[in-house]
Amino acid sequence: MKTLIVNADDFGFARDVNEGIVEAHRSGILTATTLMANGDAFEHAVQLARENPTLDVGCHFVLVGNGRSMVPPYRALPASVSKLAAAVYLGHMDIEAELEAQLGRIVAAGILPVHIDAHKHTHLLPPVLNAIVKVAGRYGVRFIRRPFDLPLGTMSPRIPFTKKQTAHGISLLRGHFRRILESNGYLFTDHFAGFQLTGRFEAAHLAGLIAALPEGSTELMTHPGYCREELAAARTRLRESRERELEALRAPEVKAALRENGIHLAGYRQLL
Repeated sequence: MKTLIVNADDFGFARDVNEGIVEAHRSGILTATTLMANGDAFEHAVQLARENPTLDVGCHFVLVGNGRSMVPPYRALPASVSKLAAAVYLGHMDIEAELEAQLGRIVAAGILPVHIDAHKHTHLLPPVLNAIVKVAGRYGVRFIRRPFDLPLGTMSPRIPFTKKQTAHGISLLRGHFRRILESNGYLFTDHFAGFQLTGRFEAAHLAGLIAALPEGSTELMTHPGYCREELAAARTRLRESRERELEALRAPEVKAALRENGIHLAGYRQLL
């Protein structure tokens, strides 16, 4: 059986992003999303989650780039993964306390997530993953994203060489990452796609990926949204591409690819 979970990252980042995610769920193939506890549009996202109970909402831990820490003295988060790593290894940031504050805010808003991931895949850093394992367990989270891309077929968009090299480097952590999750009782999908596709795919690419899905469960990471005034002014490289992804997630040929290839759409709760 082939099962596909289509997850949108960055719920809570901006109202334009929130509304695009909900539209991708209502009229497209999106089944799940992960919420940024420190996002500027967090309350708006929570309200939309209440209005759309079939949308499976998880937690998107944010440790770099966007916003401020949620623990005193509420400093700006490190600007990059390398700066985060330095802060963690030098003892300048209490990762566990930060994760606790973020996940706690989501639960306090009435959302009980069963799946989590991390902005910029910072949970690939061993100290971050170890802290996530501890904090997520206290809240009953079952799934943690294992962000190792499937091989892309001939229908894939043009991927920059540096992106391919990064994906290859990440893949070297696959075995260790799996052992940590399994030894702590966490679940994960059999496959993952979306790291190399972020900001690049359109409907034809998505239909091609669906046709080539392997047996088992796959998570597809997406970033849909509307590129209106709010998002255009935000500090992010993903602007116009969010509308292209939204269009792809709603496209008739993508829905047809699901039917023709016998793909079952699901959220994480359905996998449980």
